[in-house]
Amino acid sequence: MSLLVPLYVHPAEDPGAWHRLIGATERTYGVVLNPANGPGTAPDPAFTAAARALRTAGARLLGYVDTDYGVRDRARIAEEMRRHQEWYAADGCFLDRVTATAQGLPACRRLVRDLRRLGAGTVVLNPGVHPDPGYARLADLTVTFEGHWSTYVSAFTRPAWTARHPADRFCHLVYGVPEVLVPLAVRTAHERGAAVCGPVTGEPPNPWAGLSPALTGEEGVEG
Repeated sequence: MSLLVPLYVHPAEDPGAWHRLIGATERTYGVVLNPANGPGTAPDPAFTAAARALRTAGARLLGYVDTDYGVRDRARIAEEMRRHQEWYAADGCFLDRVTATAQGLPACRRLVRDLRRLGAGTVVLNPGVHPDPGYARLADLTVTFEGHWSTYVSAFTRPAWTARHPADRFCHLVYGVPEVLVPLAVRTAHERGAAVCGPVTGEPPNPWAGLSPALTGEEGVEG
């Protein structure tokens, strides 16, 4: 089990969280860098320094790019990926708000092909739900659940096609997890076929402003 870490807080606002993350990169699948709902319009020195420290510690860096469910232009998405690479030496990308339907699959396939050609070594797709099975064949990792802990424990269903893929191709991002139940959230993701997870205690509007207790807590992350 390893952790996908979207830490959506500025390093100057919470330097302690970034320092703890740098010290725990061996537990991570990757760290999502999101300076300004994407790379922004200019390099951010604080993120540049944090990215350098994370790389030195061995982390995989994923640049955040919003696809707006297929509405955003492919060229703009590719340009944002280039900025993440140039400014923060991102290894790959975290594509947020990805379409999940069969109708959206061809456009997503073209987008992923563009990003691979740019040098994206790791592509993470986040539809936040179980998409058409074809999406899982495009990505290195697919987020098949993003939502509140209460929904995760009461309404999660796993389609049969997911069993045809290795567990390390799937991720569950769960927020609003009571801290005492974070180890249970990690175990639950594993039992539901996701070897990568991201259980956090935060709540909307930005549940990803803090680190998962699974990253820094004594319970660790079992592999």
